[in-house]
Amino acid sequence: MIKFSNGNIHFRLFKNKSLGSDYIFELIHSKIDRNNLLSKSTVLGLATGESPKKIYEKLITCHDKEGLSFRNVITFNLDEYYPINPESQNSYHHYMFENLFKHIDIDPENIFIPNGMLELDAIPDHCETFEHKIEEFGGIDLQLLGVGSNGHIGFNEPGSVINSKTRLVQLDHRTRLDTAEKFGGLGNTPEYAITMGIKTILKAKKIVCMAWGTSKAQAISQLFNEGITDKWPVTFLKEHPQVELVLDEGAASLINPGFLKKKISLTNNK
Repeated sequence: MIKFSNGNIHFRLFKNKSLGSDYIFELIHSKIDRNNLLSKSTVLGLATGESPKKIYEKLITCHDKEGLSFRNVITFNLDEYYPINPESQNSYHHYMFENLFKHIDIDPENIFIPNGMLELDAIPDHCETFEHKIEEFGGIDLQLLGVGSNGHIGFNEPGSVINSKTRLVQLDHRTRLDTAEKFGGLGNTPEYAITMGIKTILKAKKIVCMAWGTSKAQAISQLFNEGITDKWPVTFLKEHPQVELVLDEGAASLINPGFLKKKISLTNNK
């Protein structure tokens, strides 16, 4: 692992996704375990997609083999497609239960996922309630994020503003292209989603953002090399005091090569 920082953001570079996922698993495991010992709740913000799957697999294994309990864990998911039935194999509700929730001892009352089946006029109140629920539980202790190829975090697409809250958004064409195969073609891919806003995400006490593979390299390069811009929403993370960006070599491939070469050399000489 190679560690380096850029402003508020602490980068951790791993050889591959598996090693990076191990590191994030340990962060989450330690947070839950420590709070369980203190009889405190742990509030997690959770991401979906391919990026966190190995992390969730390891949490399930830890629950099964080491007895890690999720009874005191409260979760808020970043987003959900709209409209979509929660029973759909492509819904994030289905994803979370298949990849984590149904395998652990979490209380279903402590699971909060945006509802993709509401009538349009019910969405604003639903989003406001979602925000209030986060506040009621004392805020998110650790927010897990992925990064879209266009730099989105959650479904905060290019053009999102820093003071945005949970809301209905129109998905960027590039985002829809990236997921079209899963839905059986672009014509079947949702055009909208409900997402936590940038402001909502930045309220988390700690943010851990993961990026795997060369498809994320341009977004990571923007975060490392450029200033804050709504064209690349991931750059808003620079406004948060506690962000860890966990990368594999592919995602880091467009960061200044000379800089990385120097960091690798220094690390290898320790």
